[in-house]
Amino acid sequence: MKNILFPAAIVFSITANAQKPVFTQAQIQSARVYNNAAELKHKASTQISSGTSEIVITNVANYLNENTVQIGVPKHVTVMSVQFTNAYVEEYDNNQDSPLVKPVKEEIKKKETELKTLQNQLTAERKSVELLDKNQSMSNAQNFSVAELTKLLEFYKTKRSELSNSINKLELQETALKEELTALKGKLTFNETTSEKTSQGKLIVNVMSNEAGNIPLEISYLTNQATWQPSYEMRIDKINAPINMLYKAQVQQNTGIDWKNVKLSLTSGPANQNTFAPVLNPWFLDYYTPVAYRSSRNDDVARASSTVTSKTIEGRPNASVIQTLQGQVPGLEISSAPSTINDFTQINENQLNIAFDIDIPYTILSNGKQHSVALKDTQLPATYSYISTPKLDTNAYLIAKVKNYGDYNILPGEANVVFEGMYVGKTYVNANANEDELRLSLGKDQNISVTRTLINDKSGTKTLSSRKVQDFVYEIAIRNNKKENVTLIVEDQIPISSNTDIEITLTDKNGAKVDEEKGKLTWEVNLKPNETKKIRFGYQIKSAKDKDILL
Repeated sequence: MKNILFPAAIVFSITANAQKPVFTQAQIQSARVYNNAAELKHKASTQISSGTSEIVITNVANYLNENTVQIGVPKHVTVMSVQFTNAYVEEYDNNQDSPLVKPVKEEIKKKETELKTLQNQLTAERKSVELLDKNQSMSNAQNFSVAELTKLLEFYKTKRSELSNSINKLELQETALKEELTALKGKLTFNETTSEKTSQGKLIVNVMSNEAGNIPLEISYLTNQATWQPSYEMRIDKINAPINMLYKAQVQQNTGIDWKNVKLSLTSGPANQNTFAPVLNPWFLDYYTPVAYRSSRNDDVARASSTVTSKTIEGRPNASVIQTLQGQVPGLEISSAPSTINDFTQINENQLNIAFDIDIPYTILSNGKQHSVALKDTQLPATYSYISTPKLDTNAYLIAKVKNYGDYNILPGEANVVFEGMYVGKTYVNANANEDELRLSLGKDQNISVTRTLINDKSGTKTLSSRKVQDFVYEIAIRNNKKENVTLIVEDQIPISSNTDIEITLTDKNGAKVDEEKGKLTWEVNLKPNETKKIRFGYQIKSAKDKDILL
């Protein structure tokens, strides 16, 4: 099997004199999804004659990058051109030439004719009943003898019964015909609940072969109608315990094809990245000489390639993941041995991206909705602390810090946080923060109370000569209402002067760590259960007495 890549520039258009095409339907085998696209691989087969043939491959994506199409064929077959379209079959449908739909359309037409004939019969029978019922009046009974009346009644009963039975029979036939028509029309639209959704995309492939026979085809291409993004579920049983992190992917696709039981791979980063590294050219310096017009363009591009190595990372998830997989993959049997999602997912890391190759087939419908895919379950060793910034928010937030987080192939994404068995909300995993530690905000803890108060008898404004002096003293009170010891990081600030005439002095830092550039004060407070501690800090501002300061 040889693979041939066809840029759009060499695609030939279909002419009216082209040989009658042969049709085949592609079956999707695998999907590698990037942040901005997906590489889909299909298989198909078709019967061709010797010489040149035109093959129409149906059921490819509604929209695809024609420059990325590759067709794999046997060695004795030469692919001459490839063209993508999503309106090709309709031309043949109008002429009743499509071998995919022609037999079905002919059968539909036949059944519709039968149904129309039957409905005409039904109408006639019903009108006959109406006419018979209108003429059953006995108003002229005195003009008839008893024998004639008896004969008339017998005729009415017989004819009325005959017509009613005929109507019942025709109605049953009408129902059966309608059901057959519905089933036949369903073959054209392909019922999405029982079979793969078929797309409008087609590849028109012109081939040349020196022998006739059935040939296999391998098709691959990129489409931008699919994407994925990482997400996480983080469970923390108690403070100082590792974080149980389930690494998931939210995959969505709208390619027009339902991916049913396909091999799924997920790759971080975009497809079609620029593979050419920039190169510096000599920078010449000279005196400026004005000219009417001057332009220059350097089109030299140097190509650089890098050798990448991959490593496989393994781990073990919890039992809940197995239950999830069994629900998602009908018929999947997983033994009681510690076989987990990590046993079915290989994580390959190179210099450019991270790839997740999943051995279990997945089904992702073409509906644009997000489908959750479990990738990996692992434990993150973490240290915990609480943080509060009472100037902005008097709540205490639980923070987890993870060292060496690059070892866990974590990508930026949203995470659901479950703390001590309760869902506490969402957080964002900022794996691109360029920090030594990954910092995860895990939500508020209502059992730690924080207040911030201005101490009025220590604060105030006074005037000294031409200068105005303002003193500010604040007290922060923290109480631990939990049953265990906690460490709370408290942050506050003092203003920074942007005018040399305004002097700001930290009068009391109460043991704070001071970032003078940012004016930030940080305290680390350790509290026992039911313990309360207070922090008092102050600063002074000196400025011109006849000018106001915007605080």
